[in-house]
Amino acid sequence: MVMGEGDGDMEGGGGGNDECVEDGDEELVAMMGPPTTFCGNNKCKKIRRPLPPRETWKKKIEFLLAVVGFAVDLGNVWRFPYICYQNGGGAFLIPYVVMLVFGGLPLFYMELALGQFHRCGCLTVWKKICPALKGVGYAICLIDMYMGMYYNTVISWALYYLFSSMRSELPWTSCDNPWNTLNCTPVTNLSALTNVSTSPAKEFFERSVLEQHRADGLDRIGPIKWSLALCLLAVFLLVYFSLWKGVRSTGMAVWVTSLAPYVVLFMLLFQGISLPGAGEGIRYYLTPQWHKLVNTKVWIDAASQVFFSLGPGFGTLLALSSYNKFNNNCYWDAILTSSINFLTSFLAGFVIFTMLGYMAHVQNKSISEVGTEGPGLVFIVYPEAIAMMTGSVMWALIFFLLLITLGLDSTFGGLEAIITGLCDEYPNVLKRHRELFVAGLVAVIYILSLPTTTYGGVYLITLLNVFGPGIAILFVVFVEAAAVCWVYGVDRFANDIEMMIGHRPGMFWRLCWCYISPAFLLIIFVFSILGYKDMMAGGSYVYPDWSINLGWLMTASSISCIPAYFIYKVCKTPGSFMQRIKLAMKPEDPEPDDRGIVAIASAVHGGGSGGGGGGGTHV
Repeated sequence: MVMGEGDGDMEGGGGGNDECVEDGDEELVAMMGPPTTFCGNNKCKKIRRPLPPRETWKKKIEFLLAVVGFAVDLGNVWRFPYICYQNGGGAFLIPYVVMLVFGGLPLFYMELALGQFHRCGCLTVWKKICPALKGVGYAICLIDMYMGMYYNTVISWALYYLFSSMRSELPWTSCDNPWNTLNCTPVTNLSALTNVSTSPAKEFFERSVLEQHRADGLDRIGPIKWSLALCLLAVFLLVYFSLWKGVRSTGMAVWVTSLAPYVVLFMLLFQGISLPGAGEGIRYYLTPQWHKLVNTKVWIDAASQVFFSLGPGFGTLLALSSYNKFNNNCYWDAILTSSINFLTSFLAGFVIFTMLGYMAHVQNKSISEVGTEGPGLVFIVYPEAIAMMTGSVMWALIFFLLLITLGLDSTFGGLEAIITGLCDEYPNVLKRHRELFVAGLVAVIYILSLPTTTYGGVYLITLLNVFGPGIAILFVVFVEAAAVCWVYGVDRFANDIEMMIGHRPGMFWRLCWCYISPAFLLIIFVFSILGYKDMMAGGSYVYPDWSINLGWLMTASSISCIPAYFIYKVCKTPGSFMQRIKLAMKPEDPEPDDRGIVAIASAVHGGGSGGGGGGGTHV
């Protein structure tokens, strides 16, 4: 076996003289594929086939940090705490954990195992599972493109805030700025507050950062705001230099972007619990409201939060795990990283609610009156609380660094899914010129993102969020789970996992993959379609009909990749109609146990016609 360059950064063999390796060769076994047993001349021999060359993570911790970084995103900070207290406080943890164990975790584990076993991205993997459903891979790439078009803009808002905080006084502290209106009233001036009063933080976000008052909704979104466009460019440059060299550059970047948020979260937590009113905020966050558990919406919210927090279906878990060594224990990886994701969401709740308790205390209001979800929580409410603290500039810089690092990890994952998928599918064209391909991809997504930096870009972001990945990804993952368990076969998939980690998944996992997880996905999908208006609710703006129609077209554009490619594959396959269907559904690559069986026979019988230097001993 010939090692690739990079001191162990490549796994597998290359060239035409790959040899079989016995299990006794301990150091090489870790870099080899699944074992194959062949019997001949009354003796059996257990050997392993060399894996195709592929770059691997330099250290396992880099893979774990990359997965945690992808799963832990802005939603852990601005959505989980809100839906937790809205849906029963501490009681909400019951439906959340149930949905995590029976729905989210099995899907998370499934994707890690698929990527590690088949060692390829979201497109090529379907040749080995069900070629007719390769459209799932193209749908994933398109969904990730839609996400890249708006998610990075949210990160650019945080970068804009970071730069704006580099002054002696935070710009959202007072009402003496050019963008403020007559209704602007500091939140600490309780006697002057009226029903039409707006806070300096709210006006800074809406009238200085976004300048959305200069747009007429989506009908006239106005010109590009170049200060935001430059911040967005800076974000894309950070993304490019973190992804251009593959797992080598990503592995270095995640040490900062994955670990820094935890340092910042604990700093903010220790500061928050020292503030007056923090205890009341924590009680509001955790006090169980058991009667809410009978409400169906609570369980649907829990299922949605689990799914979108863990992020199966975006192709990222497939891509990241495809760079693992073959015998890596992906089972414990799934348990560990999903647990860290849940605990991080729980921790973020304490960080947010200590601040909300402080805000309620200062303003003499209830927490329900100051709390909100989404961008408003992290760009209005939290900055407002920071402005009232001692050392507000320092805490503002720390908080917005937290948002930037949380966002960057997730955008790394989404783009890496596209890059790995396309590079594996077109290795001669794209993989050889990865740096140029990544530069082109990043440039295209940046250009497509520019409309979100206009004065009305915030409305476009909501539209992209709901109709881009929001609904379509649920259907795509449902098809993926169904294909793996019902077409490829859950027993076959369990055998694949046994080859990698040495033990077969138990009945619990197989039942979840076959029945519970697909049902979990289908229910969320149906309720998301029925409740899309609630997902778009926010403020007084009413989206025009043409924008809703455009949104459904966006959703259909990714979902339609699945039947379109299925039809294409069936038409392209020779034979009668039923033969075409059967062949199109059959994996193109042979099963690992069948690869090189002639070469194995030759090795067992003591030689072959290929000679020492020929190609007859390929396995």
